[in-house]
Amino acid sequence: MQRTSVEGVWLSTPEVRTDNRGTFHEAFRQDSFTESVGHPLRLAQANVSVSRRGALRGIHFAAVPPGQAKFVSCLNGAILDVAVDLRVGSPTFGRYTAHELSARNHHSLYLAEGMGHAFLALTDEATVMYLCSAGYTPHKEHVVDPFDPLLGIAWPRHPTPVLSPRDSEAPSLTELAFGNMLPSYESCARR
Repeated sequence: MQRTSVEGVWLSTPEVRTDNRGTFHEAFRQDSFTESVGHPLRLAQANVSVSRRGALRGIHFAAVPPGQAKFVSCLNGAILDVAVDLRVGSPTFGRYTAHELSARNHHSLYLAEGMGHAFLALTDEATVMYLCSAGYTPHKEHVVDPFDPLLGIAWPRHPTPVLSPRDSEAPSLTELAFGNMLPSYESCARR
């Protein structure tokens, strides 16, 4: 596990063993995770999504409490995975980090509570698994415009992003901040 440029986001690059049968790697290991990040990942829910090329999911985040940390892996195909610091008062507030996660590179991304999460499917079919620290709570789930110029996320031009109606109508970071909808750095640090 290595830190990224955004506080609270870690990139996992496992050792992959290869032989004449294929490959093997440890996708998640609690003791190594805890040693790197400083706390265990409470596993409350695991989700799997299958997306077609160009599907852009997010930016999604859960209100704190309960918040929702995620450990994201791409099991088939490839995605551009993006984590955005939405914690008001954080030293990296409003910054993002983007990493390609794929079945080929076996990388995973850990996002602490208070982070926004989005991904763009780069292949014809991309299967993504999220290990989540809290279960889905519909009335606590929020979205941010993935094309908000304030965030300046450098999405690839191809494939052309395809969004859900909810994501395409998402408010800007400024609108969410003025509406007191964003989590605070302090409340996330207590989690």
